[in-house]
Amino acid sequence: MTACATEPTADATGSTVRRAGFTIAADGSYAACLAQASGGGNWFPERWTLDSTEPYTVPLPGNQPEEPSSEVLPLPDGRVLIRRRVAYRHDLSLLYPTGPGTGEVWLGSLDGGIDDVRLLPPSASGDALARSYDAQADVTAVWLVHGGSQLRRLAMVSGRCTGGVWLDDTGRMLALDREADGRTKAVAVDLEHGDVSPLLQITDDSNDRLLLADPDSGLLVLRSDAPGEDRLGWGILGSRLPVRFPEALRVPDAVLTPFAAQPGQMLAPDACAVALRADGPQGTCIAVWRPGGRRALWLTGPDGWLPGTGMWTARGVLRLPYACPHCPCGVVSYEASAVPPTEPAAPAQKPPAQGAPAQEAPAQEPPHNRVLPLQQAPLGGG
Repeated sequence: MTACATEPTADATGSTVRRAGFTIAADGSYAACLAQASGGGNWFPERWTLDSTEPYTVPLPGNQPEEPSSEVLPLPDGRVLIRRRVAYRHDLSLLYPTGPGTGEVWLGSLDGGIDDVRLLPPSASGDALARSYDAQADVTAVWLVHGGSQLRRLAMVSGRCTGGVWLDDTGRMLALDREADGRTKAVAVDLEHGDVSPLLQITDDSNDRLLLADPDSGLLVLRSDAPGEDRLGWGILGSRLPVRFPEALRVPDAVLTPFAAQPGQMLAPDACAVALRADGPQGTCIAVWRPGGRRALWLTGPDGWLPGTGMWTARGVLRLPYACPHCPCGVVSYEASAVPPTEPAAPAQKPPAQGAPAQEAPAQEPPHNRVLPLQQAPLGGG
């Protein structure tokens, strides 16, 4: 999960700190972002330790300021992968704290323009991957950039691809949104064999993008214009059941973006809780929704929440990182109770209600799901 927007927060002195690209490791142990002190200071990588009794941050400044377009990715061992654009290439390095300074190990470079190379979301395997686009050949490549002896190309996909969602917990199956013939549709990429297969094909003329996937339950959350306008919908990985476009995720004058799904709901997508960032005229809040429910539960985030960031535990505890003057680095936990599927839809103007703090529980080991294309699926409204 990555929040790409630049969000202002505050440190213990009350000074504004801007953070961008906040990303949480797949196991929830660490997070990383780019940070900028108040007054338009230099950008620098910042690592958050989340699995300690009291979360804390470690700045990782290099020999020169970072560009705001750089990307960082936390690794399970506490190091931070950084992508920097230098001229017509993108350099990849590992950063780690060394007492008062920052250690750096150069991994290699990938060729590409400004928007042609991007780090992929953290993988549960602990490896780090990136995608690059060759405009001349009109091909997207997926690279292993950390986890092997050297940079290695794993797969090639025709056309320009964006996004990136993991479909399993082994780092083998990856979903990308491929642009082709004026349309964008999600495809599944087998990184072990290099095979590419259709994933979302709701109608021939629709744009179908995958936003979120939960390998345990098989839940897929997508955005498509198949209903006549851009709508959030859901389907099931490895199933030929119809794609649904629930009214609970259709909020006037607001944009909903999913950022975390509850693990551990083995083959039970109806019970899998999804956290969404909701941006509207009144600001930003959090919606929690389950496919088995008829409405969303609205939560108020903590003061200084980094919007669009957070993760679930298996028992339904949503952990949200935040930074404010009285707590420059913190994580708050909310327990979102299940919403019975028989409840009536809530009005769009319902005010947010804060969830209750709760304890955590470990996740369970997930099964393997087959990838089948959701093709020509009936458009359901439930």
